[in-house]
Amino acid sequence: MSELTVNDLYLDYGTGASANAILKGVSMELQRGEVVALLGPSGSGKTTLLRAVAGLESPKAGTIRIGDRSVFDGERKLEMPAEERNLGLVFQSYALWPHKTVFDNVGYGLKLRKMAGSEIAERVKNVLTQLGLGLLGERFPHQLSGGQQQRVAIARALVYNPPVILLDEPLSNLDAKLREEARAFLRELIVRLGLSALMVTHDQSEAMAISDRILLLNNGKIEQQGAPESMYETPDTLFTAEFMGSNNRLRGRVLQRNGTQVMLDVDGTTMTGTARGGNVGADITAMIRLEQVRISDMQTDNALKLPLSTCMYLGDRWECLFHRGGTAESGLRAYAPRRLEAGEYWLQLPHDKLWVF
Repeated sequence: MSELTVNDLYLDYGTGASANAILKGVSMELQRGEVVALLGPSGSGKTTLLRAVAGLESPKAGTIRIGDRSVFDGERKLEMPAEERNLGLVFQSYALWPHKTVFDNVGYGLKLRKMAGSEIAERVKNVLTQLGLGLLGERFPHQLSGGQQQRVAIARALVYNPPVILLDEPLSNLDAKLREEARAFLRELIVRLGLSALMVTHDQSEAMAISDRILLLNNGKIEQQGAPESMYETPDTLFTAEFMGSNNRLRGRVLQRNGTQVMLDVDGTTMTGTARGGNVGADITAMIRLEQVRISDMQTDNALKLPLSTCMYLGDRWECLFHRGGTAESGLRAYAPRRLEAGEYWLQLPHDKLWVF
């Protein structure tokens, strides 16, 4: 069953000729127990879509349904206020009351709903225990770590038992190490509680780790959607391919094509790649993930011979940059298990991983 359904949603700011279109006919569904990540660059419309679902932005057309309730219908001029949508919201800033304890922060919304004090206490105690905050109820936000503050914000969203929880960049205020730990905690929590969640992020690693399905937005439209594995391993467009990983981009010219197999010229070297997406013209862009490039001391097939420029230590591996001539941006990068000596190397680009757009 769909917990959330968005159909052909349009939203713009301004009026008349000066109107700035933000959402351009977006449609999506969120199933019960599913986590969907809204991913995309700044200005793509992902946060606006989340806010429209929450009732914090007013679309111009389309429909939004939460379960079997219609909360927005442009044609019928129906727009349910945010407070009546019964959604759990976790903001990027956490938005905790600094003068209220953890217990009071979490229970504040229930108090506004005139719920009995005993029920408030029971609900707040249960949700704090679920999130590992059971002993912190009397503390104030400034007495908590960033990760603990994030858990309080999540507890406040969950205490209503909402059908859908909305997460707006929930990990962006945490440092890199804590962010990795919080990512694992959030995924475990979502699975354990069977939550239905819609999450905004600009971090593709975060989206792949937490979500069951990714909606990649580009300029107010859905560029591609699917499971994290399919988005990463079988992108339909160059935009998707580039956004979903660390890549090398090469310009080339098609010499011959047979089905999805493409023979192309790259820097004067004849190579074979695999066509992806729609039309592949004479002048193409070829792309390959860094982890797919194989470094060899000896000549090998489907490879470019390039001099090593520099290596950077990443802890579990080295990232090596090879010079292709021209600007620094035209170099080719690859991972190596150890630091390489200066010299020239053959960089093999497997034909099935060298995608041609």
